[in-house]
Amino acid sequence: MGGTEMKILVTGANGFVGRLLCAELLRQGYTVRSAVRSANVKFDDYEREIVGDINGETNWKSALGGMDVVVHLAARVHVMRDESSDPLAEFRKVNVAGTEHLARSAAASGVKRFVYVSSIKVNGEATQGGEKFTEEDMSAPQDPYGISKCEAEQVLHEVAEETGLEVVIVRPPLVYGPGVKGNFAQMLKVLDRGLPLPLATVNNRRSLVYVGNLVDALILCATHPAAVGQTYLVSDGEDVSTSELLRQLGASMGCPARLFACPAVLLKLAGRLTGKADQVERLLGSLQVDSSKIRRELGWIPPFTLESGLRTTAECQRATLA
Repeated sequence: MGGTEMKILVTGANGFVGRLLCAELLRQGYTVRSAVRSANVKFDDYEREIVGDINGETNWKSALGGMDVVVHLAARVHVMRDESSDPLAEFRKVNVAGTEHLARSAAASGVKRFVYVSSIKVNGEATQGGEKFTEEDMSAPQDPYGISKCEAEQVLHEVAEETGLEVVIVRPPLVYGPGVKGNFAQMLKVLDRGLPLPLATVNNRRSLVYVGNLVDALILCATHPAAVGQTYLVSDGEDVSTSELLRQLGASMGCPARLFACPAVLLKLAGRLTGKADQVERLLGSLQVDSSKIRRELGWIPPFTLESGLRTTAECQRATLA
């Protein structure tokens, strides 16, 4: 399967990754169709289909007609304060039942390939002693979001075996770039305000992936013959400590990071007392990803360095706040 005559359906096309993915696919000459939940989302450059909420009952017929590939980005995403009485059940409705239904509908519509954007949370929450997560590791998700992503991967393998649909799974770590939200956006705001942070001596290692690098990897997974049936971990390939990350971002924003030292045990205690233990652990702990498999098997070379990705993200944030 190759050539820009390929027709690609992108779910979650109005999201942080989806917008850039659709723009890059169009730039490269592919035919793009977006699946969106409501008519409130406006796209001028490519076709869209309104599919409503994603679950086990979504009507995908019009969206899938004539498509060669589906890149499935849409998901119920990880949230810090989930107010649902049964978060796992809610995640399963969208991320498991919704994904399985889309994949089976895609196979029935003649779609050849299904690229699923999963999460490094399928591997686990942290790495220790300089070890890196790989595709060969046993799955060890620890929260409802990670569990739902893991279960979705499992059902996709079943669909592939039953229907012949070409499934490719991509597990990114934290994705950053212009327009990023969540904890990364909060970090940028803190730097812009010049607030001091007790993270000067944090010497952890974190893998990240710039949104432009993730988009490049997804297009390769959608088109490369060798990607069929594979799972790939993707990252920039340059791990960074929290303190290094803050210093690089601050320098790019023109707001030097104001860091001071504080014992990790006190930071963890403060996290427990304030109900932010998970956030503190992400700032202090390591999560490293080995992305050598996709580089080796598909010849993937990230087009952006960590430095350039962080600089672009920081400059965009600075322009937004100016």
